[in-house]
Amino acid sequence: MTLLVILGLVFLAVILMVVLGEKFGKPMEAEEQTKYSKWTRILVFALIIIAILKMAFD
Repeated sequence: MTLLVILGLVFLAVILMVVLGEKFGKPMEAEEQTKYSKWTRILVFALIIIAILKMAFD
């Protein structure tokens, strides 16, 4: 039963984020999107390396 409550709360939170994102969100400029894309790639790469190192030394 606890699992169903948690899943229900997660589902409601996602619905709330989608509704608020559609209502108050603004489109991103191409330059801003490129900048965030570049940083996202770097951060994902760093997180993968950190996870590999953590797994190797544990």
